[in-house]
Amino acid sequence: MSEEPVVRLTAWARGRVQGVGFRWWTRSRALELGLAGWARNTADGRVEVVAEGGREPCERLLAALRSGRTPGAVEAVVEQWGVAKGGLAGFVER
Repeated sequence: MSEEPVVRLTAWARGRVQGVGFRWWTRSRALELGLAGWARNTADGRVEVVAEGGREPCERLLAALRSGRTPGAVEAVVEQWGVAKGGLAGFVER
């Protein structure tokens, strides 16, 4: 059985997501799922999340971002999938 390929999820969360603990919460969920990457505030008020790992854990993180159980109030999450670039260690708030 082959190892699951590593993917890169980039997601942008829109709503009341800055200044409410959203990046910390996202970091905690990502670490629980064994993902590497980061979450950062953007100038337009969104939070950008980049996570690398197996497809299933990344899908679980995306589902968590859309769950309605995050800090603040997420109005929408847009995602983009790609090939992992590597070079990430742990999951950090930027």
